[in-house]
Amino acid sequence: MATLNVHIGGLELKNPVMTASGTFGYGTEFSDFIDLSRLGGILVKGTTLHPREGNPYPRMAETPSGMLNAVGLQNKGVDYFISHIYPEIQDIDTNILVNVSGSTIEDYVATAEKIAELDKIPGIELNISCPNVKEGGMAFGTSCMSAASVVKAVRKAYPKTLIVKLSPNVTNISEIACAVEAEGADSVSLINTLMGMAIDAEKRRPVLSTVTGGLSGACVKPIALRMVWQVAKAVKIPVVGLGGIMNATDAIEFLLAGATAVEIGTANFIDPQITVKVVEGIEAYLDRHGCKSVQEIIGGLEI
Repeated sequence: MATLNVHIGGLELKNPVMTASGTFGYGTEFSDFIDLSRLGGILVKGTTLHPREGNPYPRMAETPSGMLNAVGLQNKGVDYFISHIYPEIQDIDTNILVNVSGSTIEDYVATAEKIAELDKIPGIELNISCPNVKEGGMAFGTSCMSAASVVKAVRKAYPKTLIVKLSPNVTNISEIACAVEAEGADSVSLINTLMGMAIDAEKRRPVLSTVTGGLSGACVKPIALRMVWQVAKAVKIPVVGLGGIMNATDAIEFLLAGATAVEIGTANFIDPQITVKVVEGIEAYLDRHGCKSVQEIIGGLEI
């Protein structure tokens, strides 16, 4: 039996399979379907400094081999998370990481500082695909300068493992990855959703209330795989790969492309047991190929 443990910064994961933020609630929603302690980590839903209502309905649409979402980071805010949700999830035997979102650098820092005080939360994932309200609404993650500035500020305030989630809606994602690495990110995760839209031809109206939304699911995998491969070659820190992982083979492809760990998102909506099936599938692959450790296949793509 091959060993599956991997390291992301100072974090040890018992296996490389985590859940993608916004697709797995706070973990407890899935406890009837799987043993949560079998996962490498759980990324809880995007958390902001203040409560957010999210966007008006409709805010989801099915697309060929994928889906669009414009939920808009609906959550009750970090203080509610600390007082009500954290006590419920702190004893789950896996790495519980919080996805932190914000509309200003100050918001990110304040949220990270509050989460830093929680003993059982060993790291955060910084969602820099959020619009920067002070700079005209462009996402923080779409320019090297704004991505670097938010990571620099959070790094000063947050002592534990810092994963930065990158936006794919950029010209050169490797440049952004290098910029956040230089400011102290322990790891980068990619990709966040791709911007897309859907139109109702009969009504001549957009399907989503926000017109555009984030595309995810199997359809984005080739793009995600390419970006993970490019970034893994460009940075020295571990890369977490996500985007269209629907089964164990998909996950293995990301590991071969250079990802140290993966996150499973949209697939959780189709099969709530998919995460554990992927862990078992990776194990079976390693045994079949005579590997003693998952480390042997990370970045193992032969060109």
